[in-house]
Amino acid sequence: MCGICGIYNYRSNKPVDSDVLRAMNITLARRGPDDEGYFVENEIGLAMRRLSIIDIEGGQQPVHNEDETVWIVFNGEIFNYTELRSALERKGHRFYTSSDTETIVHLYEDHGERCINFLRGMFAFAIWDCRNRSLLVARDRIGIKPLFYSHIRNEEILFSSEPKAVLAYPGFPREMDLQALDAYFAYGYIPAPLSIYSNIRKLPAGHFMKINRSGVTIQKYWDLYFRPDYGKPPSYFAEKFEEIFSDAVKMRLMSEVPLGAFLSGGLDSGLITAYMSKAMEQRPRTFSVGFSGDTGGYLDERPYARMVADKFACKHVELIVTPQVEEILSDIAGAFDEPFADDSVIPSYYICQAAKRDVTVALTGLGGDELFAGYERYLGFRLSLIYEHIPQFLSKRIMLPLVNKLPEFKNGHYTVNHMKRFIRAAHMARPERYTGYLTILGPADRASLYHPDIRHCIDFDATKELMLAHYNAENACEPMDKAFYVDIKTYLPEDILALTDRIGMHHSMELRVPFTDHVLMEMCASIPSGMKLRNFRKKSMLKDIAKDKLPSPVLTHRKQGFASPIAQWLKSDLKGLSRELLSRERIGRDGIINQSVIQKMYTEHVSRKELKDRAIFALIMFQKWQEVNRQASREAAA
Repeated sequence: MCGICGIYNYRSNKPVDSDVLRAMNITLARRGPDDEGYFVENEIGLAMRRLSIIDIEGGQQPVHNEDETVWIVFNGEIFNYTELRSALERKGHRFYTSSDTETIVHLYEDHGERCINFLRGMFAFAIWDCRNRSLLVARDRIGIKPLFYSHIRNEEILFSSEPKAVLAYPGFPREMDLQALDAYFAYGYIPAPLSIYSNIRKLPAGHFMKINRSGVTIQKYWDLYFRPDYGKPPSYFAEKFEEIFSDAVKMRLMSEVPLGAFLSGGLDSGLITAYMSKAMEQRPRTFSVGFSGDTGGYLDERPYARMVADKFACKHVELIVTPQVEEILSDIAGAFDEPFADDSVIPSYYICQAAKRDVTVALTGLGGDELFAGYERYLGFRLSLIYEHIPQFLSKRIMLPLVNKLPEFKNGHYTVNHMKRFIRAAHMARPERYTGYLTILGPADRASLYHPDIRHCIDFDATKELMLAHYNAENACEPMDKAFYVDIKTYLPEDILALTDRIGMHHSMELRVPFTDHVLMEMCASIPSGMKLRNFRKKSMLKDIAKDKLPSPVLTHRKQGFASPIAQWLKSDLKGLSRELLSRERIGRDGIINQSVIQKMYTEHVSRKELKDRAIFALIMFQKWQEVNRQASREAAA
């Protein structure tokens, strides 16, 4: 696990400044505190920071082939590298390290850019080929590892694991991308290929970029296709799942440093722990988190996590978090280099901080919801396919006004809020209906949020199209599969996996996600959605698979996961912080946000007219990012 960055002056051919490359690489020190490495040759410069996990003694990067004509910097893990290495050695390749990184170099020698197709793991890498002066930059299929890049004057390419390294390039402009800003306030994160900076882009998951003196090309090398197999019974898919999932977990136990798992008390992390226990000789280390303060309707899942830990004799650690989150918000904004508003970042921050004392690698249950219909919005969308047959006069003139008048629960629970969103979207076209479930603020609300000088620069339809393009893609035919595909292409890589990478690496930890194994995902895409969401029971098939493996209460209690009680905190423990950050003085200095709209939003939330916690938290995190970015700009100019 590492951070990587590089410079390629592909048209100017001017020599790379080693001091500039070093300054870029220093910004990634948290991603790799154990080592650093460089390759600089005329117009190309590659750099890396290393977190030592495999081949601790001999795996220093950059790594090269036998005659030093191919060089690589690599971030991630290749979990099938031992099998690949054996096959390459039989072909005559000579290895000088025991690392997974070198496997990619020799695969590239044999297969060129098609080397990516052999890899099973999480990765972002850059391969320099001295023979034809070309650079290959790739990101893994699911988007577990990030890759940012920038063109400079159409003659230089910068790339990095995080924007901060690109921003360290002398004189790099920090101009905000207003279209990305709108996407952020729509979804709470910024989908690829956008970033908050106009001159920085994200390489989408499952894509590679090839650069040579002729120019730059970006190409998709993998995608997921939902083709349900109705000819197979549930037992067939259950057996296939157990076979592949068992391998996926076992592969991800590969480590020369201490390893554990995050245990939320839910189904997915419970299954990870069960399969870990089966594959490990020693007792698994597990970690869970709870909250003190006024948590309202938030469900403390630690008792369920404890049940799983007890069943598998884990070395279990519990953490209690107090809602003094103002002390970490700047850290979080600095880790992402752009605004990010998934409130599960708060418990994730603390659990990584606690786990790092004992382990360097941890497995998580992320990805199971997208594969097996675990989110509430999947149930809502399935119900909407039935509800859409109700006459519009009954839905719009009677039910909608009644639901809109309902006050939100005092404890901050989302039941009424979900009802309102469901009824309001019921008679939209299916693509707009599902993508509406994903939206924090709709186009009209966002338009009123922005200063007039900002508003006219934004294409609100383009923001919506970031989701609609995936829903309307031919990768899935049935409505539920289309919903899964949207999330796998957007929310999974650019929200929850981005969170996993950035917060994990901020604490110099590697987090592994067995549910995102691409072989497993391809198999799950063949399971009919009716088996995943049967009789309106979320994760029906996965619960059936787990019923003999996990304690019954773990399967039947209300889903919570690594979320936080942010809705209640904003009315109590964090009330002062939110008012300070969103005050007229602090909001007004940038001329971006309309402060009167914020006040209205906050009043609606506190008065229980409607939950606005996600929007308010998005505003808070935008303000924190603005402050961190301004400070970084001042330091760069000094």
